[in-house]
Amino acid sequence: MKKRTSKILAVMLASAMAAGSLAACGSDSGTTDTKSTSGESSTDTAGSGNTEKTSDGKTKISIYHASWMLAKPDSAQVQKVQDAINDYIGDKINVEVELHDIASGEYNDKANLALANNEINLLTTASWQSTIGTDDLYRQNAVYDITDLLPGTTLYDSMPEGIWTAAQYDGKDYFIPIYKEAYEGYDLKTRQALVDKFGWDLSTVKTLKDIEPFLEDCKNDGIKYPYTTGKTAMFNRLYMDDFDFFASYSFLGVDREKDEVVNPIQTDKYKEFTELMCDWAEKGYISEDEVTKTTSDTLAQTQDWGWNWWTCVPNDEENSEGRDKQDEAIVEGLTNKYMHSTSTLGSCYAITANSSEEQAKACIDFLGLLYTDTKLADLYTYGIEGEDYTLNEDGKVVQDSEAYSHSAWESCSVVPLTLLENEPDNKVEMYEQMNNEAETSCAAGFRFDKSNVEAQYSACVNVFEQYGFVLENGGYASSDVASVIGEYQNALDEAGYQDVLKEAQTQYDAWKAAKAE
Repeated sequence: MKKRTSKILAVMLASAMAAGSLAACGSDSGTTDTKSTSGESSTDTAGSGNTEKTSDGKTKISIYHASWMLAKPDSAQVQKVQDAINDYIGDKINVEVELHDIASGEYNDKANLALANNEINLLTTASWQSTIGTDDLYRQNAVYDITDLLPGTTLYDSMPEGIWTAAQYDGKDYFIPIYKEAYEGYDLKTRQALVDKFGWDLSTVKTLKDIEPFLEDCKNDGIKYPYTTGKTAMFNRLYMDDFDFFASYSFLGVDREKDEVVNPIQTDKYKEFTELMCDWAEKGYISEDEVTKTTSDTLAQTQDWGWNWWTCVPNDEENSEGRDKQDEAIVEGLTNKYMHSTSTLGSCYAITANSSEEQAKACIDFLGLLYTDTKLADLYTYGIEGEDYTLNEDGKVVQDSEAYSHSAWESCSVVPLTLLENEPDNKVEMYEQMNNEAETSCAAGFRFDKSNVEAQYSACVNVFEQYGFVLENGGYASSDVASVIGEYQNALDEAGYQDVLKEAQTQYDAWKAAKAE
């Protein structure tokens, strides 16, 4: 086996060791009570804490909100936004909020600590986050079962029923999706300056391999990263037309044609993809910085890259340009769009299990207003007009604050928010149309319970970091890919992969049978 550099091996082994040391944080702060509802017995998570009230009888709730747009939110400005929110909602709902705006790099640790200390009632989370993601919170019984509290509320009625269904765990409601694109799909993007310079015909791009001549142009032009993955393993994204990767890693997936759980890395598709990545790396199209995870997080805002992947969203180009701050061209439809078990939970809220029922209802009331009221949505997302943002002559938002600033995708529903300056007038209609067009995955609603194979699964993730991540980012000689996949599989099997695969197959078959009844 021949790796491109010994540095790659050292870094990836370190990454694997780090991944193995990550234990799920947080506290199982809720209590599980069995109670009778309409004559049926059900298990619900109920909080044991006391409800804190204001002097005028309002229910106080503590909110932890991750800040992804600012490296360091200003605490004084957060306090001003909090006060403005409470002034506005005071005569609308019987709720007062305490707002904690936490930099994304510190969010997991601080939110987990606050969760362990019973200091949170409502927090932002996501299916992809580590240590405080939706799976972590559900597994720890740290999230409130709101199934019986939702029906008939403003919050529930603010989104299509299918969104709620796709977000459920075991048929119950624990998480509140942020209403945006409810599907997952992937495109390719490049810089418009390069399209103009080289006269590329983007209509010829139908598959990932079709950009290879363009990557050669980038390399010859001296661009450091002709193709960048953003330090991301991409097989489970770019091959989602073939598999539903319900466990978020490329070593487990439902074959869409067969509708059964399979091992994707033993398919021709995996060999085809990893050989392409390794071939591109040998040709100088992919930097070893991807494998060693040293690519800058702000690379897309520079002139150092040629091609990148992009999550398919309505108004693709404007959304990409808004984030990356330069003109970009999008090649749409590299994959189809799928609504599946985690696509609605790419950004969401959780009400903590330590909350009392009164606090849980207060959180639902607050989110119901947030998802339907433009003034509150703008305050919570953009901050204070004239301080954190301004309105242009078209009445659209211009964000220019370094103290408080959020985006729609991690704050609330796209429906009530005032449009940003680069957003089209029909943005909401576009989102609704694309959500309606998305294909419901064959495995939508299936959630793999790893508790019976937790140790084996964690060990397989470590093996993935050592082999799979490197393969999918071009870290081996292309001629060695077949043998490395064999080594990868052997290492997985030694880690207990066959137990994991069998457990997933058993659960999926049982889930299909229950669904068919």
